[in-house]
Amino acid sequence: MPNIKSAKKELRKSKKLNAYNSKIKSNVKSLIKKAKKAIETKDKKAEEITLKAHKALDKAARKGVINKNAKNRKKSRLHKKLNQIEKK
Repeated sequence: MPNIKSAKKELRKSKKLNAYNSKIKSNVKSLIKKAKKAIETKDKKAEEITLKAHKALDKAARKGVINKNAKNRKKSRLHKKLNQIEKK
């Protein structure tokens, strides 16, 4: 437990930021899972769900929750799966 006033404030800030970031990350992960499931089941709304996941990834990267390269990698893999389904 911190003793210095500034350290206490920093601890409060980091807890808030951690909660905020984990909320965004869990939302992104759940959207990615939904998109993958929709793609695998060849759902008609798969493209729409994938676009929602892309939007969430963009927003998370813009806010600094996830890295830009991680965002691009995840978007690429999702879109690649979606394109394979559309070709068949």
